[in-house]
Amino acid sequence: MEYSLILHSLHVVPSPHVKNKLFVFCIMLSLWVYMIYCCVGYCSTMPNLAYGSVNRAEGDADGDNRGSSLGASRDLLNNESDLDSRGDEWEETRADAKALGDNVMSSFLNESESKKLPQAIIIGVKKGGTRALLEFLRLHPDIRAVGAEPHFFDRNYDKGLEWYRELMPKSAEGQLTMEKTPSYYVTKEVPSRIYTMSKDTKLIVVVRDPVTRAISDYTQTRSKKPDIPSFESLTFKNASSGLIDTAWSAVQIGMYAKHLERWLQYFPMGQLLFVSGERLISDPAGEVARVQDFLGLRRVVTEEHFHFNPAKGFPCLKRPEANSKPHCLGKTKGRTHPNIDPEVVQRLRDFYKPFNSRFYQLTGHDFGWD
Repeated sequence: MEYSLILHSLHVVPSPHVKNKLFVFCIMLSLWVYMIYCCVGYCSTMPNLAYGSVNRAEGDADGDNRGSSLGASRDLLNNESDLDSRGDEWEETRADAKALGDNVMSSFLNESESKKLPQAIIIGVKKGGTRALLEFLRLHPDIRAVGAEPHFFDRNYDKGLEWYRELMPKSAEGQLTMEKTPSYYVTKEVPSRIYTMSKDTKLIVVVRDPVTRAISDYTQTRSKKPDIPSFESLTFKNASSGLIDTAWSAVQIGMYAKHLERWLQYFPMGQLLFVSGERLISDPAGEVARVQDFLGLRRVVTEEHFHFNPAKGFPCLKRPEANSKPHCLGKTKGRTHPNIDPEVVQRLRDFYKPFNSRFYQLTGHDFGWD
């Protein structure tokens, strides 16, 4: 009898409270494993970060230019968007990983999420403010965006739409998927390719005073190649003629009307939104409100999300909470521009004036650059 009682006492039956704790522990362990798996999978879909750092340095400039309308003539800015954005890509990879971690629980519980082709694309322009706009929009809970530039429609089109789709983050019903690649706006083949993917794609172009944009473009290049010729010498075909060298991409990108006419062959004006790069600095909430309306989204990103940084000269992001620390864009943003000969600046303004007038006419908006 005593032996039987001892055996019975050794047979422990877990209480319901203990069972609940074990169940919660198993769920948490599964979520951590899932999060690690997702992070590994995400990194594997990043578009050629490691590959680009080696192969482009060995001569991919020629390959990049094959899909561009800018030409190769005397263009010392080839691939400079890559050199500058590569640092952004690594920074954005970390940001994407953090966002992924924040959304693991909802993704795990919501099996309806899937990777979709983008319904909206920021197509340009380089040094206009596209990175800032994308970061502002990523605060919106109904927007899922790729941090790095896919360059699908200008450089990787032969890889197919499924390759492109795999680069996109997962999104739920009602969420909008988007990406940004500023070189799309000036690449001849891109409008027809995006139209083939979806004729309903919404297109966003961030534009800026073309003279200031050209100087910013040059400043970016000079930060990587300090020994390049002066801005003044690159602006003209030769010193004596005084003719503007439109083969130089820093000049050609700012001929906005010329590029817009190509897009209007495929998309109506109502599917394009032109964001002012200047107002994106002076009134970021106002410009982002326009973008949210254009995308058919509620106005979630508002004044309380912005904090102006006088040292950088542009707005930083912050959470609405009072104790949140502002987050500014990377060190590659907000470089000090070199002093340019005022006569050269005036010649450029005169050169761009007819292009600006035509652009104002096409868009129905005077951006005040003249």
